[in-house]
Amino acid sequence: MTTPLHLPRGPLMVDVDGFTLTDAERERLRHPLVGGVILFRRNFQDIEQLRALTAEIHALRSPALLIAADHEGGRVQRFLYGFTRLPPMRVLGDIWAESPDQAKSLAETVGYVLAAELRACGVDLSFTPVLDLDWERCAVIGNRSFHRDPYIVSELAQSLQKGLARGGMGTCGKHFPGHGWVEGDSHHVIPVDPRTLDQLRVDDLVPFGKLAEAGLTSVMPAHVVYPEVDGQPAGFSHRWLQEILRGELKFDGVIFSDDLCMEGAAGAGGITERAEAAFAAGCDMALVCNRPDLADQVLAELKKPKQPKLAERLARMAGQGEVVDWQKLVASDEFKEAQAVVHSLAMPPDALKGPAVGEAH
Repeated sequence: MTTPLHLPRGPLMVDVDGFTLTDAERERLRHPLVGGVILFRRNFQDIEQLRALTAEIHALRSPALLIAADHEGGRVQRFLYGFTRLPPMRVLGDIWAESPDQAKSLAETVGYVLAAELRACGVDLSFTPVLDLDWERCAVIGNRSFHRDPYIVSELAQSLQKGLARGGMGTCGKHFPGHGWVEGDSHHVIPVDPRTLDQLRVDDLVPFGKLAEAGLTSVMPAHVVYPEVDGQPAGFSHRWLQEILRGELKFDGVIFSDDLCMEGAAGAGGITERAEAAFAAGCDMALVCNRPDLADQVLAELKKPKQPKLAERLARMAGQGEVVDWQKLVASDEFKEAQAVVHSLAMPPDALKGPAVGEAH
């Protein structure tokens, strides 16, 4: 194996095509503007292959590139064979109606199992929890949401966060300031939420504020326009990211853009203009997914943004502990008991229904 390249993590997260790296991908991942890699279902064959892929990615550079995935549960779980099947978060919200304490305990166990299994495969971060409220309006969110009540969402998400931390992983609250009200899917359209800032403060912003107080390590804004607040989608809005998220909610973690290749980002222009707009608004790291041609275009055209806190913030997102130690843990009888608890959560008949999220193929 070659000596790792000593280079600070850059502000772009890109993807790879298959089960192993190509020479072109190795070159792309060594670019100074790259700081992370997002993996999809197409990158997973089995646990042994995934461990080899993440080990090769981590060995390319020092500090190691961050490796992330959308691994929430329900229909958004990238890795299946050999992993515990995680329920959609609405299952935990339904249990709350019978026993809030049981729901919180189960949420923590789900977070622990989710994180430890990923850490045992070398993945640093899952983009979870979903903090959007279930207004029963948005199909792409749907049962990914814990509940309609912002305080129940806050309690369950904090419990999940505790479990993720036990499993060596940070958190990513999404999709700030709330994607649950709009009917459109920002993968394909630019949704518009007509509510006022005061209305959002009463409901959708509550979980983001509560989780920020409880140590949320990162946030992903929505590609949604809230015209009563700003004419730009939240991920391109200085008002949303700097004045409200950083200023009002006192959040100091990483702000990841949602995928800049989504249709909800199209209003900001071409791919390089989208990246520039995201960084100007306050994003720390921008995602360019499922289009390696566009990733290469950004890498060729983007001037490195001034981000004095980038290295410090990204360092907090690296997975904790050694992969080999997590591998030993997930093979233990104690961990098998935690897996059994998660297995006991019944998957509802509609658990996998809804639009696909973020997969090109």
